[in-house]
Amino acid sequence: MRSISDPVSLSPEPQTLVDRDGALGRIRLNRPKALNSLTLQMVRDVDAALDQFEHDPTVAAVLVTGEGERGLCAGGDIRVIYDGGRAGSDMPETFWREEYHLNARIGRFLKPYIAFMDGIVMGGGVGISVYGSQRIVTERTRFAMPETGIGFFPDIGASWFLTRQNSELGTYVALTGEPLGAADVILIGLADSFVPSDRLPALAEALAGLPAGAAGEEISALIQGFSQAPPAGTLEAHQQAIDRLFGFDTVEAIFEALRRDESPFAEKVLAVLTAKSPLSLKVTLGLLRLGRQTASLESCLEREFAATAAVLRSQDFYEGVRAAVIDKDRNPQWRPASLGDVTEAQVAAYFQPSAHPLFAETIEGGPRT
Repeated sequence: MRSISDPVSLSPEPQTLVDRDGALGRIRLNRPKALNSLTLQMVRDVDAALDQFEHDPTVAAVLVTGEGERGLCAGGDIRVIYDGGRAGSDMPETFWREEYHLNARIGRFLKPYIAFMDGIVMGGGVGISVYGSQRIVTERTRFAMPETGIGFFPDIGASWFLTRQNSELGTYVALTGEPLGAADVILIGLADSFVPSDRLPALAEALAGLPAGAAGEEISALIQGFSQAPPAGTLEAHQQAIDRLFGFDTVEAIFEALRRDESPFAEKVLAVLTAKSPLSLKVTLGLLRLGRQTASLESCLEREFAATAAVLRSQDFYEGVRAAVIDKDRNPQWRPASLGDVTEAQVAAYFQPSAHPLFAETIEGGPRT
């Protein structure tokens, strides 16, 4: 198996494995002990692999998977970003810049891009998969955008892909960070097919056996032959309530609607939201509402990239990572501690244009889906 990882990497094994299997270009995220969380080197590896496979006429499609049995990818390596931010390094900005460029590139990749969203798929792992043309979930899928719980906001284009629904499901997912199973991910429109995890090796083998000139329709038909109806999800039963409770343009109004509802579901959701960073909740909802009015993925990524500068200056991000990753006491002390104490100026800091834009020009129209 050949790798295109950085040859001077200190890791004993390459972080990304890239090879060919018949007509299939394989990309394997290879940090199983870290739930395949993304490093800058991995982002560069995937981008280089797409360069290679896109221009190879013998490659019909690309398949992205995570090594180990726990997940595709748990997100970006947040500890490295935390340390870089604390040290005043330019590494976090570089990571986000290259990661967001990769997200946009996946959305416009010219060949079928297949992702096995098996196990944990969170944050940056969503960005590696959700823009693909064939997104496959399993009974082990645990999909989430949990950033409001660490003083951050759902990024990697979340203000684009969580605002394409004719519902408030995306708002619910972004604000609560609650994990979703296979049926719920399909319901929101962020996955295409359910395949039992024990059938994934056979599916990969079948895909590798396709001719080099296989069209997208042929690949889709092959995947459908392995697909089944997913186990029942949880969101569909609450969709009407979610639309009613989250259909507001301020976090305060959402909280008030949840308080007034008094249903067990509303009480549970209110408890979840109360534990999140108040500032992050307001920034997230602002990005979502702007994203709903935005015509391209690139524009949403540009806005989110600009907001990361404020993240690195915020107290809540470092406190959230401390509580979740470093001390693991799960008891962050948010500042401001309540919604009422969040000022307009604090929120506005996240919506300033970047001094170093992400894209030279914005491409309208959004990614291929």
